[in-house]
Amino acid sequence: MEFSQKDIEDLRDAKALLDNPGIAIKMANFIGIPIEKGFALLPQSWSANVAGATQKALSAAINAALLTMGNRPSEVSHNIWHKISVMFTGGVSGFFGLPALAAELPVSTTIMLRSIADIARSEGALINDIKTKMACIEVFALGGPEKSDDSVDSAYFTTRAALAKSLLEATEHIAERGFIEEGAPVLLRFIINVAERFSIQVSEKVAAQAIPVAGAIGGAVINTLFINHFQAMARGHFIVLRLERKYGPEKVKLAYAQI
Repeated sequence: MEFSQKDIEDLRDAKALLDNPGIAIKMANFIGIPIEKGFALLPQSWSANVAGATQKALSAAINAALLTMGNRPSEVSHNIWHKISVMFTGGVSGFFGLPALAAELPVSTTIMLRSIADIARSEGALINDIKTKMACIEVFALGGPEKSDDSVDSAYFTTRAALAKSLLEATEHIAERGFIEEGAPVLLRFIINVAERFSIQVSEKVAAQAIPVAGAIGGAVINTLFINHFQAMARGHFIVLRLERKYGPEKVKLAYAQI
C-alpha cells in the first residue's frame, strides 16, 4: 500500500514535532540564560532526589491517569485544560521552591500522562488497549534530537529501539496479569528505563526554576513549557503509531527518514 498524500503530510508534521529542540533549549531560550547556570545553583543532593522522585512519579501516575479515562474515541484532545492544571501545580511548586518537587512532580506527571492519553485517543488509539497505555508512558522518554543524531536514524526511533525489549516484556506481563502487580520486575524495569530519560528533562526543569529570573517568573510558566513539550512529543508519537498500524513499522520508518 502506498502512502496517501494526507498521511505523508501527517508524517511530515510528526517528524517536525519529534525532531524539535529538547526542553532544555526551549526553557533556556525563554529565560535567556543557559540551563547550565541553573545546574550550578542546585544543591549537591539534587540529582539523586530528582531520579528517585521521577521514578515514583511515573509509578504513581500510571493507574491514576490511565485507568480513569474512558475508551470513547475522540477527534480532539483537550490540551488547554491540562495546561491550566499543570500551570497551577507549577505555580504552587515555584512558591515553595525545590523542596516541593517531591509533592508536585507526581501530580504534574499524572496530569501530563492524562493529556498524553487524550492525544492518543484523538489519533484513533484505544485507551483500554495495553499497547496504548504503554505507548503513553513511552512518551516521557522522548526528548527531541541529540547532538549525536544523524540523518539515518533519528533520536525518536533510537529511543524506541532502546525501550523495545522492556516495553514488550511489560506489555505481555500486564496483558496476562494486569496493572495490579505494580511491583513486578518487568514493569519496574520498563518504568526505570523510561524514568532514566524522563529524569534528564525533569532535572532541566528544576535547573531552570533554580535560576533567579525563572524563580521570579514562577514555576507556572516553566511547567507550561514542560507540558507543551510532551504534548508535542505525544502528538508526533501517536501519529507515527497510527500510520504504523496502517502501513507497517518498517515502511513508516523508511518514509520518516526520507522526509
